[in-house]
Formats: sequence, structure tokens, C-alpha cells
Amino acid sequence: MSQSTLPPTEQTQLSQLESLVADCLEEASRQGATGAEAGVSVESGLSVTARLGEVETVEHHRSRGLGLTVYIGRRKGSASTSDLSRAAMRETVAAACRIARHAAEDEYAGLPDPDLLATEFPDLDVYHPWEPEADTAIGIAIACEDAARNYHPDIANSEGASLNTFQGFRVMGNSLGFLHGYASSRHSLSVSVIGERDGEMQRDDWWTVARDAADLEVPEEVGRKAAERAIRRLGARTLSTRQCPVIYAADIAGSLLGHFVGAIRGGNLYRKSSFLLDHLGKPVFPEFVQIHEQPHLRKALGSVPYDAEGVRTAPHYLARNGVLESYVLSTYSARKLGLKSTGNAGGVHNLIIEPGELDLPGLLRRMDTGLLVTDLMGQGVNLVTGDYSRGAAGFWVENGFIQYPVEEITIAGNLRDMFKGILAVGNDVDLRGNTRTGSILIEKMTVAGN
Repeated sequence: MSQSTLPPTEQTQLSQLESLVADCLEEASRQGATGAEAGVSVESGLSVTARLGEVETVEHHRSRGLGLTVYIGRRKGSASTSDLSRAAMRETVAAACRIARHAAEDEYAGLPDPDLLATEFPDLDVYHPWEPEADTAIGIAIACEDAARNYHPDIANSEGASLNTFQGFRVMGNSLGFLHGYASSRHSLSVSVIGERDGEMQRDDWWTVARDAADLEVPEEVGRKAAERAIRRLGARTLSTRQCPVIYAADIAGSLLGHFVGAIRGGNLYRKSSFLLDHLGKPVFPEFVQIHEQPHLRKALGSVPYDAEGVRTAPHYLARNGVLESYVLSTYSARKLGLKSTGNAGGVHNLIIEPGELDLPGLLRRMDTGLLVTDLMGQGVNLVTGDYSRGAAGFWVENGFIQYPVEEITIAGNLRDMFKGILAVGNDVDLRGNTRTGSILIEKMTVAGN
């Protein structure tokens, strides 16, 4: 739904929230703040969970909140409240000002550079409210779980299916004159089931998520995929310790890009706690790798017109032809590094690694013999050194074809070598998140088993 065509009642609500933010900024000035930024949100939704054909939970949720940061010189104070009354707003401003007066001075603290603030607001088509009746939502969840439970006789149990809806308004502004708000939505359906054969049990799941409920996968398809994934994991073996090529399946490959973003995030850079410190302009990936941010894709889950500070967002490359081209910076981290904000306060927005020509079966054939990883466990990643070690499960591949499932293994390496060892990116792109990537083939990692 276009922001300019909001129903009158919702447009009125958005205008009221903008008025509240404007009043909050004025109050901050009256109470002695030399600068201030404020944000307010009002959100609502429905969550339903069904298990074994019965309703487990039905929750209607509504939340609202006001957050404020004030600056008195180079001293900073923040406060928040869930009460949007004018009296509560004034007390929140007073609390933030009291904190700022007792805070230590920080030469890098302050509002964004005025020339970086957003002044144009493209319609990103991110608002598609969906408010199904509870009975309808329950029916969708049960249909999803039933499809999974009935898929195969070896589906022995279920952890349930959940339907979640979300819609809300967010407004932010600052004392530099920036004031804007917009509506957004996000809806999801997921299910998790357990397969059992010869005394062995395996679980797996599937989910679908979209701004528009019409773009969700149908419940029966979500259930089928979850059951299919659980069944194919039955009969899992372990492996002896070895070095071999590894493919990260598309739905977990985004974690590799997450480690890359973490290593070039401003906070880690100015603290000198990144293995990519001082790598700007240097090759980090093979030459064919292109990684960029596209914050203005219509209906995409990460699309925003500006970041958490009101700085305009724009498409830009993080890595071009394998070379690190940009860090990920907020106003504060940029000033600490002597640079400009990249519009990434709050994170990246629709991070994309350009896909290659091969689908997953094509990547398996190119790998020939190695490990397809479909599940990761643990958090053994050190961004200071780049050392990487995580529990994993997946499938052993020979002659380009899956042979059998594997579990209770660990995959290890160093992110520097892993990034430079990327051989191909698949075209089986997973669109269900803020990171869009296909499966990723890495030349060599250590696989530790029995």
C-alpha cells in the first residue's frame, strides 16, 4: 500500500505521532538541550500457535513507545517510555536531560551531519496490513501443520505451526528539522516437525515471511517442505576428520555475509577488534564477488528510506570485484574513524551478493566430493582473528550427488581464507530476510567428526 494512500484514520494516526515527536523536540529545547532526536512507534499484530491439531496460543499484541536522546553540548542522555501522554513525554525529556548533565563529554557525540539527512522519501510499498480473524489464523496454522504431519508415515511428532502478523507506524525526528514517519508490515508462517525411524529422531522446519500476506507461501507448501527436510535427515552418520570443499545452503549462507558485515562495522573497527581492520581498498574476496546494499527495493524486508538516525539510505557496494569498498558506519562510528556515515545506523538494508549461473545441483556437481551444510549450531566465531568453528549438520556428497545425511560434526577455518576461497555463489537465492544470497561453495575447510 502506498504511504500516500493510507486510509484517513491511519493517516490521522500518523500525523498525531508526528505532532508528538515535534512537541517532544520542542520540549527538549525548552529544558536546555542543545540538540535532540526522538522516535515513536505504535505496533499491533496477532500470534497463533497450533500443535497436533489443537490451538496452543492466541495472542493479540499492541505496543507503543517513545525514545529520546538529548545532547547538552557533547554530553548525551537517553530515556524512553511506553506512555504517549504529553505529561509522560515531558517527564521523559526531563529524565534524558538529567542523565545528559551527569554524563561525561564525548567529542564525537551529536546529531548527524545536516547534509546527510534524508529529504526524499520513496514509496517502498512496505505496508500491507493483515488482520485475520483468530479462527482464520488458527485454520491456517492447523492446515500448515496437517500438511507436514501427513507428508510421510515417519513424521512422528510436531513442535507446532505459528502464524504471526505485524503492522505499525514509526516516526522519527531531530532538532535539525528532520521529521518523517511511515507505516510498515511483516507477516510470517512457520512449522517444525520431528521424523522418527528405527529409534532415531530428527527435527527440521520451514517458514515463509513477507511484507504482504498475499506473497506468503501457501500453508500446505510450508508444511510439505518442513516434513521433507526432517525426513531426509533420518539415517544421519558422522564423518572422520578431513579437509574438503563445503557448500553453505542458501538459507544459512547469509550467516557468512553477517560475519563480513560484523567485521566492517564501525564499532568493531574503531575498537580495533576486527580481522578486516585497515582493509578498505584491499581484496577480501575473489574478483567475481560483488556485495551491495539495496535499501529501496519495493516490498523487500530490509527496505527503509533512511537509517535509525534519519540519514538517507542509498544503494552502494560494500565489496566490488572482490575489493572492500565501504565500511558500515553510523554517525558516531564514522566520526571516530574520521569518515562520513554510510547510512547504516541500525544495520544494513537488503544486503545482496550477486548470484552466479549455477543452481544448487550445479554447485554439487562442481564440488564433486564434499560437504553440503544445511544447519549450523553454536557461535564459535572470533571477529578479532577471523577464526571460525561451528557445529554443523548436512549431507555428504560424492560425484556431485548427495549420498547420505551427516550430523555431529564441526566445520572450521579462518574467515579470511573462507572469503578468499569462495568458488561460486548459486542462483538459488533465498529472499526471506534482509540478506539475499544463494548457496555458497568454499574451496576447503576442516571438517571434524569422530
